[in-house]
Amino acid sequence: MTRGRALIAAALVLSLALVGVYAAAGGASYEPVQVRNPCEPRPENETSGGLEGLAEEFTLSALDGAACRLGVSRERLARALATKQNRERFTKRFHIDDEKLTKAIRAGLVRAVDDAEERGKIPSFLAGPMRSMVEHVPLEQGIELVQDAEKILNGGSFLGGLGDAIESLLP
Repeated sequence: MTRGRALIAAALVLSLALVGVYAAAGGASYEPVQVRNPCEPRPENETSGGLEGLAEEFTLSALDGAACRLGVSRERLARALATKQNRERFTKRFHIDDEKLTKAIRAGLVRAVDDAEERGKIPSFLAGPMRSMVEHVPLEQGIELVQDAEKILNGGSFLGGLGDAIESLLP
């Protein structure tokens, strides 16, 4: 057997072994994770508790509301909002101007306030002023609010994130 044929035979045996390991590990029953429809209500007990859980629920609800309005997945919108370059690519690909994106983000933030109030996570007397605030926040500041909430979720301090959020709203 020539060296080339030996390498091909070894590669074939290795490939078959990998397929066998994959099947033995349950790979044959693998199904991709289904992307949730952002327009459907989110199950309540899907996040951790406490302030982190509240921030997580609020962020996911806001992303769901905005994504629903734009007709895209929450995951796609989250990636688009991560950087200015991603946002520009996203708006160009989906033919969305800044005004439409701003309205969608505002609608998402209002939905997050509504969801939090409905679930008893924030008191009604606080929900009204929060709605008013998010309805008038400029686009960049609205995105910064979502990013500040994400910083809290990724191990940042609640007070630090809250401070950053408040600072982003000041002139």
